[in-house]
Amino acid sequence: MGEQARILVVCTGNICRSPFIERLLQHELDERRSGSELGIVVRSAGTAALVGSPMDAQAAAQLVARGGDASGFRARDLTPGLIAESDLVLTATRAHRGKVALMCPKALRRVFTFCDFADLVTGIDGPTAPVILTDPRGWVKRVTEKVAAARGLTPPLAPDSADIVDPYRREDEVFAAMAQQVVQSLPAFVRALVG
Repeated sequence: MGEQARILVVCTGNICRSPFIERLLQHELDERRSGSELGIVVRSAGTAALVGSPMDAQAAAQLVARGGDASGFRARDLTPGLIAESDLVLTATRAHRGKVALMCPKALRRVFTFCDFADLVTGIDGPTAPVILTDPRGWVKRVTEKVAAARGLTPPLAPDSADIVDPYRREDEVFAAMAQQVVQSLPAFVRALVG
């Protein structure tokens, strides 16, 4: 098998949105093929991370309700090195996308909000099994290039659709809304990555 593909998810504190996406996306990918067989690793970080903190309990509850596992998670800071080593960077909001681009300008073509990427990837077919199993990193890079090329050709999502609501220190309903935004975008994303 080729090199592992690395996907990085970014939000602010790295305890609500980005770990929810990280763990749910990894769960969905692993459901289709085992993680070691698939060769795609999803991680997360925060632009102002609460370093070392576990996943927020309300976000973890939303994750567990969807079959994910929050155990062992610890928040970490976003660094230029993490961005540079990632094949695809997904952010909770367009403001986060801007911060990532400022930290690592060379990464701009592979940085998207989670919802923008899902919207743009909709028309891209998933890989055949041999492609993803023999060259997962190459496949993720190819998908990312196709999505980057489509970015200027497709009308962008409205900001309220592109940005995932920040539920930090808010009521359960906001966490549920955050989770629903992610869940709605997940199928197109997973289909393009693993078929």
